[in-house]
Amino acid sequence: MRIKGAILTLAIALSLACLYQLSFTLVTLRVEKKATEYSKGDYKKEIHYLDSVSGKVVYNFLWLKKYTYKETKERMINLGLDLKGGMNVILEVSVVDIVKSLSNNSKDTTFNKAIERAKEMQKSSQEDYITLFGRAFEQINPNGKLAVIFNTFELREKVNLTSTNQQVLDVLRKETDDAIDNSFNILSSRIDKFGVVQPVIRQLDTKGRIEVQLPGIKDQERVRKLLQGTANLEFYETYDNADLIDELNLANQRVKDFLAVNKPAAVDSAKAQTPGDVKTDTTSKSGLALLNKIKGDSLKKTDSLNVDNEAPLFAVLQPNVNPQTFQPLSGSRVGYAQTKDTALVNYYLGLPQVRQLFPNGIRFYWSNKPSEMKFQGKDGNDIEMYDLHAIKPTKDGRPVLTGDVVTSASPEYGQNKSRAEVSMGMNAEGAKKWALITKENINKCIAIVMDEMVFSSPNVTQEITGGNSSISGMEDYNEANDLAIVLKSGKMPAPARIVQEEIVGPSLGQQSINDSMVSFIIAFIVVLGYMVFYYSRAGWIADVALMVNVFFIIGVLASLNAVLTLPGMAGIVLTLGMAVDANVIIYERIREELRHGKGLKLAISDGYKHAYSAIIDGNVTTLLTGVILFIFGSGPIKGFATTLIIGILTSMFTAIFISRLIFERLLNKNKEVPFSIPMTANLLQNVNFDFIGKRKIFYIASSIVIGLGLVSLFTQGLNLGVDFKGGRTYVVRFDKDVNTVEVQKMLAPAFEGEAPEVKTFGADNQVKITTKYMVDAVTDNKNDVDSIVESKLYQGLKPVLSQNVTFKDFTDNYRQSSMKVGSTVSDDIKVGAMFAVLFSLIGIFIYIFVRFRDWRFGLGGIVSLTHDVLVVLGIYSLLQNVMPFSLEVDQAFIAAVLTVIGYSINDSVIIFDRIREWTALYPKRDRKELFNGAMNSTLGRTMNTSLTTLFTLIVIFIFGGEVIRGFIFALLIGIGVGTYSSIMNAAPVVFDALQARDRKAKKMGK
Repeated sequence: MRIKGAILTLAIALSLACLYQLSFTLVTLRVEKKATEYSKGDYKKEIHYLDSVSGKVVYNFLWLKKYTYKETKERMINLGLDLKGGMNVILEVSVVDIVKSLSNNSKDTTFNKAIERAKEMQKSSQEDYITLFGRAFEQINPNGKLAVIFNTFELREKVNLTSTNQQVLDVLRKETDDAIDNSFNILSSRIDKFGVVQPVIRQLDTKGRIEVQLPGIKDQERVRKLLQGTANLEFYETYDNADLIDELNLANQRVKDFLAVNKPAAVDSAKAQTPGDVKTDTTSKSGLALLNKIKGDSLKKTDSLNVDNEAPLFAVLQPNVNPQTFQPLSGSRVGYAQTKDTALVNYYLGLPQVRQLFPNGIRFYWSNKPSEMKFQGKDGNDIEMYDLHAIKPTKDGRPVLTGDVVTSASPEYGQNKSRAEVSMGMNAEGAKKWALITKENINKCIAIVMDEMVFSSPNVTQEITGGNSSISGMEDYNEANDLAIVLKSGKMPAPARIVQEEIVGPSLGQQSINDSMVSFIIAFIVVLGYMVFYYSRAGWIADVALMVNVFFIIGVLASLNAVLTLPGMAGIVLTLGMAVDANVIIYERIREELRHGKGLKLAISDGYKHAYSAIIDGNVTTLLTGVILFIFGSGPIKGFATTLIIGILTSMFTAIFISRLIFERLLNKNKEVPFSIPMTANLLQNVNFDFIGKRKIFYIASSIVIGLGLVSLFTQGLNLGVDFKGGRTYVVRFDKDVNTVEVQKMLAPAFEGEAPEVKTFGADNQVKITTKYMVDAVTDNKNDVDSIVESKLYQGLKPVLSQNVTFKDFTDNYRQSSMKVGSTVSDDIKVGAMFAVLFSLIGIFIYIFVRFRDWRFGLGGIVSLTHDVLVVLGIYSLLQNVMPFSLEVDQAFIAAVLTVIGYSINDSVIIFDRIREWTALYPKRDRKELFNGAMNSTLGRTMNTSLTTLFTLIVIFIFGGEVIRGFIFALLIGIGVGTYSSIMNAAPVVFDALQARDRKAKKMGK
């Protein structure tokens, strides 16, 4: 080997680099072990310890450079959320809201119709929203001018009345891109200040979508509020409740008159927007009493009184009155309502005949959290109610002051030290305005509003100078700190909504690590043992190369700061099985050379030389699928692709060069290196199967299996995961075994009649719950939908949970993981999956065509791969209700299919390479004999690589845990089917295509 010195230098340099990168992981783990020992199981104490050493030096690398704990933590191997727990969300910045804002919320009919039509078009299109909006506008009004709508004060330098529609669309696209980039920067700032170690935030290819990964997060509610808040801080004057009490009474009467004609359709329509129970738990007795007092009537307050009919507004809105005297209380708060009734209150107060009763421009905003007032239901339990405030905008509909004047925000405790608050400072202009506003509103309330929710509405007692103000009413310091972070990072240009979310509990993450490590160790031992069994001492050399390969993979992952996910762990183990392939190809060629009578040294040299083309061709085709998977995949699947790509490259290096260095070292010392034991010396060497002669039998067998699969696909389809159909999934673990049918019945009422799918997930005390309930909903009072659904899940499962399990206990310990995918995102994932498979097939076809210079080889490969994909899909369809584990078709399944494509084509390429070689060596040999001979000569290699890979997969399937069992099952089926099709389909199809070419040429020659 002429480049021996260079290879040795590269290997040493790569080893030192890997050791350096992995040293940070070892140091970090040592520090965290001390923290665990110090805390003795107290999580808060452990976090406090790690915070205290964050800035301290914990690693002095060769006395050359010192690193703090924070720096070593940032350089250690990143574990994915599925291995360490945490939260992964995809946010979508609302381009619709940006466009509306750029038009100054135009009331133009054509504009608003185009907005709505474009939203509908987006559900089934991959084009950007601006393009769809322009198309919708033109469809509605072909002669319409966008310049008339967007010739606003803000865009006056970019849009004028002579601008064409395309020019306006270009401006809108640029403005929305800038707004999205700004949103990304604001979110990055918020996350940096949130204090999460190793967060990941990146913009996705789909414009407007931002992925955020927060490992180790336990309080998901805080994260949702932090990420989705726009920080649109506003200060409003307010109306006094006492001044509106007469209007409220008249409003109640008009609602009553309206419902007499329109009920129940109108109320049902409003209630349909409201998340929560349909039944009303309480009646507004104070509302009835107030009604009696004002009207002077003598209604009897009996149990039979129908409150909904007599006082429909007060039945859902508790007036803000003294409970003893029923006199209206002062302040901006006009009433209270349960979460489930807020949309109905909004509906009633939004009726035109009701709106005209109140002062012009009045707005009603809900509080951001439950009222401090205590209310009890019929059962004596406390009920959460939200405050409704009467907001008084300026004449042009604006607040008297906005958050743009805020220059500082910090969390602190109030004067009594019992409640946290956010203290704010303003610039000079803001301070001047604030002083004037407070002076003019002494003994009145000023509402501090953010994202159309009232955070506080303090009563002004004196003029406030200096620009100081505060937002009080925070439940704890964390909430105050989060709000301060949001205010300091700035206002979001448009709302960002969570369209995809995945949560993995720490216990499930630890279990995944344990299962992965067990499967990794067992699979590693199986592969090492098999190589020694089959190839004797040469097998030990292959084992050394494999161990070096694993070391390089982990070291490169660490140096690239890549994320190691659960599928990534599976990818490493799978790479072990596939890395054996290169060694097997080399060893089988060396054994052939030895059987031809060559000496050991020459046989090894020629064996390596003749194996290069097959190794490179096979690995390049697999690499193609890995790259495509990396491009189109996301989250854990991208992690799988990363380890697969790295594994392929390092396995080629170690198999071709590291093992060769070891062989040369041994040969220079005149050491004997046997390549087999007596049992395996001539295994499969003298076989002569007539593959070509029996090819029609294989065609028929494949057609039958594919036909059965297609029938199943068309009749019962596939069990699509939420990745592809949208929805929510929860993995919940109970203290005892549960019946899935009973759990489904319990949850149906909680999900308003939408019975979820409930399946056992692993052990009988663990279930996977799938539902589409409220997956694309947004609550009317801005409460977080995901938290509402989680609360309903908890309420529905209470009968099978242990006693005294609180909601926090449930989310921390019983809910092992959850995932949400919005319908728009699921459509994009489906399209991406189809493109991934399609581009893989096209790329492989082109590569084989170029390498073998005959499209018929490409055809044989594509037919074989199509066969593999159809068989795997058919088996998944046929067995979806039979297997005791989940056979969902999701992103992980697509990753498995693409891996099978890469592996199968690898097998096919080895056979094609041997056919090409034999065609050059024996040009006059009968084609059938040549094909059979070439295929039989590769059986030893095919058997060994298939067996090692299948052994590896079986070990992972048994010991790898429930989370990846379906993924590994797809690989098991695919690898088995791929091995079969490479021999029985790929080469025979090439044979038939060549025969057809010859017949056609012969016919034309006649």
